[in-house]
Amino acid sequence: MGDKHRIRFEPVGIEIEADEDETVLDAAFRQGVMLMHGCKEGQCSSCKSFLLDGDQQMERYSTFALADYESEEGYVLLCRAHAYGDLSVELINYDEEMLLSGIPPREVRTTVTVVEHVTHDIVRLALALDPADELPYRTGQYVDINVPGTEHWRSFSMAGLPDGGGLEFLIKRFPGGVFSGLLDGALAPGDALTAKGPYGTCVMRDAPDRDLILLAGGAGMAPILAQLRGLAATGSARRTRFYYGARTARDLFALDEIGELGGKLDDFAFVAALSEDPSGTHEQGLITDVVDRHEGDLSQADAYLCGPPPMCDAALELLTGKGMPEERIFLDKFTTSTDT
Repeated sequence: MGDKHRIRFEPVGIEIEADEDETVLDAAFRQGVMLMHGCKEGQCSSCKSFLLDGDQQMERYSTFALADYESEEGYVLLCRAHAYGDLSVELINYDEEMLLSGIPPREVRTTVTVVEHVTHDIVRLALALDPADELPYRTGQYVDINVPGTEHWRSFSMAGLPDGGGLEFLIKRFPGGVFSGLLDGALAPGDALTAKGPYGTCVMRDAPDRDLILLAGGAGMAPILAQLRGLAATGSARRTRFYYGARTARDLFALDEIGELGGKLDDFAFVAALSEDPSGTHEQGLITDVVDRHEGDLSQADAYLCGPPPMCDAALELLTGKGMPEERIFLDKFTTSTDT
């Protein structure tokens, strides 16, 4: 362990202690402070903040997440920053409602119970927790899963509810995927996996007076389906629209369950958008184009997004253009093990 230093976050006035051997973000996790974050690997810029004072050094990161000129101006990525003295940090993006509601991550042992192909490239993975372990989390969060026999970890959102008795994931298989490549026969029921978490801020806020836009693409279905399951369990009366983007009809799944869950809500509609399927059985075009056609003013709505970064970026631009405040758009940007 290295020397310990105090980190003060402005403008919220929260202080934590950080060891030199851990990142500032990990130190916050450990102490139950839920800072905005995404990939935790210096790739997505979700945790970008401004260093007001103090000495820090950053591990390697992508200049797409933090440009050289931003670093020179004093911006840092908290998932890469190590404190080598007391720091004062200005948070650029934060949710005051969630800041002190974090669940400190923990490492747990699990056993694979289900490996089921639900489409040609998306697999449902279910894990049972070791009887001696617990992993509390909030609907919409994710965990890291260790790649067996390596020091690598990969992040996946839970599709199930916290009281479901295990962990459920919907994972897209990628050629060369460090973990997803194991889902084509190498991983089977009975195999042991280690998971740690929870992470993520795509957690449902209590806002019964606001409409809901749920938007997902590909394996981004997982946390959004979890949110829909949670809404159905409580019988939500909010106007809820679920938009799901895929390439062709063979990429669609969970349609029966979505219909069943939607039937438990007062005002629900599901719209699938296919970008490469001219059959006419579903809406045609990019998911953002379809949302644009269906939705008008969204100033009184919240949105929950999950999917590939280009989809999320396009959705952010669309939703804010329709009047939705950016602080009411909650998302996880998926990256893959082949991303650099």
